[in-house]
Amino acid sequence: MSSVIEVTEIVKTYQMSEDNTVRALRGVSFNIEEGDLVAIMGPSGSGKSTLMNVLGCLDRPTSGSYMLGGQEVATLSDQELATVRNRRIGFVFQSFNLLSRTTALENVELPLLYARNGASVSSSERRKRAVEALESVGLGDRLRHKSSQLSGGQQQRVAIARALVNHPNMILADEPTGNLDSVSSAEIMAIFQRLNIEQGITVIFVTHEPDIAAHTRRILRMFDGTLVEDERVANQVVVYKAPQVEQQVTTQDTSQETVSIGQAQEVLA
Repeated sequence: MSSVIEVTEIVKTYQMSEDNTVRALRGVSFNIEEGDLVAIMGPSGSGKSTLMNVLGCLDRPTSGSYMLGGQEVATLSDQELATVRNRRIGFVFQSFNLLSRTTALENVELPLLYARNGASVSSSERRKRAVEALESVGLGDRLRHKSSQLSGGQQQRVAIARALVNHPNMILADEPTGNLDSVSSAEIMAIFQRLNIEQGITVIFVTHEPDIAAHTRRILRMFDGTLVEDERVANQVVVYKAPQVEQQVTTQDTSQETVSIGQAQEVLA
């Protein structure tokens, strides 16, 4: 499988004053394959948020190479980075970032209104894509509800739908369950796992919670601006339950019937 992300010797420094330079990233290198499910972990000040900003094309590295989908993006202009973000990346944040007096449908339509990829989207197409995105996260019956009328878990679902509306091939989620209870967190992780499995979307989390990272397949651990560990999750917590596949059985009159496995055994007995 091809790599969607190739990071090579990424360095990010901030000049705080004439004699104070902060090295947030110190030569970080790794690849992420298309369709992977990854967590970036580390204590406060480890560089994980800075790394997320670079991966999301919200910031440029001071030096090093960042290939996204085969394109070098480390040296792109601000406008070029905005185009890459709009076309390829969906973002989900801890604080939801929804407009409180705006409906779920209108919140999800916003990225299509501010698109910078040169292609206008008609109002009917915006509405269609926003409805589809909300239905995909189980909010088809909450289209007209304002954000203030939704629970925390429902608001995060709206945020996920908004991230999906531009059909990205990668989602970056920064502490997406940080403001949620355990039940809502499990529901949100089930949605991310479903999107990863069914649609092949690459999902990258930034989290400090080991139980959330356990839902992924790979963990990158940061410390003092360096990547100190890259491990596969041995016992992944799977909360997404794929629907049971029904089997097609042909009866003696050659008509087709859709039946369960148990019913199939009776037919064939």
